[in-house]
Amino acid sequence: MNLIAKILVAFVAIEHLYILWLEMFAWTTAGRRTFKSMSADMFEKTKSLAANQGLYNGFLSAGLTWSLIITDKVWSENVAIFFLGCVIVAGLYGAATVQRSILLVQALPAALALAALLIF
Repeated sequence: MNLIAKILVAFVAIEHLYILWLEMFAWTTAGRRTFKSMSADMFEKTKSLAANQGLYNGFLSAGLTWSLIITDKVWSENVAIFFLGCVIVAGLYGAATVQRSILLVQALPAALALAALLIF
């Protein structure tokens, strides 16, 4: 995997680690500041659902991190392609169903990382 792709994959992994923290541990505090379109009373009601989503984001982060430490180039790239694809699909779905900004915040960085991986 080339250096640009590694940096972008690492960025996406760190971003999803942040999303894990936000959804699992800070949903009723920082989550309110992030998802302003939701009514304030919904955060406590959806705390366990958000934590579940956060866990999935943690798995995405773990997979992307795993792709960075695999020493075999082909295997590393294939794992990265799979997990970046998962992030892109999740970002597209989130943008369509929750908040359009998810397209820019989640799907775009993963798409850039995937492009860097496939082009260089």
